[in-house]
Amino acid sequence: FMASYDVNDYVTPYVEAMFLERRSDQQIAESGAFGVPVVVDCNNPLIGSMCADAGVTTSQAQVTVKDAWVRATVAQQKATGAFMRLTSDSDIRLVGAVSPLPRGVGIHELIMVGNVLKMNAVPGVGLPSGKPVELTPGGYHVSLMGLKQQVKDGDEVPISIVVEAADGARQTIELKALARPLNATPGGQQRQHGKH
Repeated sequence: FMASYDVNDYVTPYVEAMFLERRSDQQIAESGAFGVPVVVDCNNPLIGSMCADAGVTTSQAQVTVKDAWVRATVAQQKATGAFMRLTSDSDIRLVGAVSPLPRGVGIHELIMVGNVLKMNAVPGVGLPSGKPVELTPGGYHVSLMGLKQQVKDGDEVPISIVVEAADGARQTIELKALARPLNATPGGQQRQHGKH
């Protein structure tokens, strides 16, 4: 069956958590700016897991997933993001993701429109042959919405990403993403704040 969730229910605290360092000089969009429902395939089961930086062979391509992580949350926070580096040996697209932790999962892009930060749902992200594609807090990423529990630093979050070849054939890739602190950046580094 398919379940539909409104991004407006979850994205405002999620965006604020990801961009705390920008709040002093960037206007965070109000929840009404997002307004795109996310449709989740609830029939796609998790059938296993593997190390995030292991290569995974699909019928269409060899896909390598590295540095998969999610941002830890605070109590009562209902959304977060998953990030990773994807490399394929042929032209394919990332078209979806599922996870047992949230009630809704979607692929989104964060963009600046004027001084307003907006998050838009996208149908997919191209993975050109041989070119690493980064899913990052400030760009394309996997949104985990309607979290059933807090994501704590060090937790392993199972996520299945779905890739699609040019002929429409799809393959699910299972992985575990490690939760990092709220102030983590790609590569596992934490932001350092000097004394004022």
